[in-house]
Amino acid sequence: MAAGALGGLGFLSHLPRLSAEEAKVDPGMVRFLPEIEPLVRLIETTSRERLLEEIGMKIRGGTGYREILTAVLLAGIRNIQPRPVGFKFHAVLVVNSAHLASQNSADADRWLPLFWALDQFKSSQARDVKEGDWTMEAVFEPSIPSADRAAASFASGMDAWDLGCADSAAAGLARGGATQAAFDLFCRFGARDYRDIGHKAIYVANSWRLLQTIGWQHSEPVLRSLAYALLAHDGKNPAEGDELADRPGRKNQERLKEIRATWNGGENRPEVAAEMLAALRGGTWDETSAKVVSLINAGSGPQPVWDAMFQFAAELLMRKPGIISLHACTTTNALHYSFRNAANDETRRFLMLQCASFLPLFRDDAGVKDGVAIDGFEPLAGESGGAPGVEEIFAGLADDRMGAARRTLAFLDAGGDPRAFAAAAQRLIYLKGTDSHDYKFSSALLEDFHVVSPAFRNRFLAAGVHWLKGSTLPDSPLVARSRAAI
Repeated sequence: MAAGALGGLGFLSHLPRLSAEEAKVDPGMVRFLPEIEPLVRLIETTSRERLLEEIGMKIRGGTGYREILTAVLLAGIRNIQPRPVGFKFHAVLVVNSAHLASQNSADADRWLPLFWALDQFKSSQARDVKEGDWTMEAVFEPSIPSADRAAASFASGMDAWDLGCADSAAAGLARGGATQAAFDLFCRFGARDYRDIGHKAIYVANSWRLLQTIGWQHSEPVLRSLAYALLAHDGKNPAEGDELADRPGRKNQERLKEIRATWNGGENRPEVAAEMLAALRGGTWDETSAKVVSLINAGSGPQPVWDAMFQFAAELLMRKPGIISLHACTTTNALHYSFRNAANDETRRFLMLQCASFLPLFRDDAGVKDGVAIDGFEPLAGESGGAPGVEEIFAGLADDRMGAARRTLAFLDAGGDPRAFAAAAQRLIYLKGTDSHDYKFSSALLEDFHVVSPAFRNRFLAAGVHWLKGSTLPDSPLVARSRAAI
């Protein structure tokens, strides 16, 4: 048939052939809404080498940003096993971070982070195939509880670490539409144990943010994936054991009852932040959460406690840049997001105590004993003798991270615009970034700068330079492909 005879479908002649077998959806696997399923299938079945170009064609044909954001998330949900909650599953965890980066980007660069997420999905999809080719199955319909029983059923399944019960109840929660109540439940269980170095709490926060953007109509597979991830463990059922990963949650579930009823209305005193920071540097997980209770009951509000926790996480990164200390930062970001957005008072207190307990565990797992103090390092002047500019900071970052941190502090203390710094940092992430942690960390850092009290912001942002990208690094090959595609 001649191309002209295709009428308005002539553009299809430019697409690679897709066999009937490739286009078929296994009836045993979870299905998405009809309006998004074809785009998800395109992402799933197109090769990594061709995907950006195919999505570029879709964009030129009118497919919108939100549709592609939704499709890449759901493709990851269906195709990548969320256990362990990390490693290849970062293709899902990073989607919200890429979205935040897109929101903060200049118009000309706004698609680049999302294209990076698409490419990351294809990489993780290939790894998942090699490791067994996991696919989310359709939910067992007869087991789904009614809306009025879904929350209790979910809590029961999670407490017993019973996947079948929790999976069905998660579907019930999604269909019931009680979004805030569901979020509070997932916040609680996402923070109850330390397994997977904070990724459970990160997944809860990031997926919930995305549901606010893509719509609750897509929530069922997301909540089911979350439930599966939050029940990850090795060996014996945790409900029957006493592992270190579970002890803070059990202790803090009782300890939160000791906090005064008016805990959220205390004073914001800088000396409280210093006292809490000292406790985090030397205390055990049990001592640090007890310290929170003591400070709150003595009249402090929660802000100085969170100020100390943000500072300490950034200090760990300065003292020993690495994956564990990085996750101390991104976990603190996730727990604080959940703390701010949860409605249940008990859940909010629990999240604050869990963050205080998790940070010493991060400290010990990273092997951090001492080093530079976030409240003690000195600013460093630029080459001209005055405050350095943004370009000078990032030009020297790759070779001297501590020097770049000190220059950042000098820049900010001299009245430098943090927005200019953030714009440069974000742009360098998608020009030079090669790893999902680059996106996760930078998005968390730039967001948390605004929630830390003004007195601590400059040092907090300066410390975060230790996981940003320098301008002298080579551009990612994906940048040229992304720009060509769109």
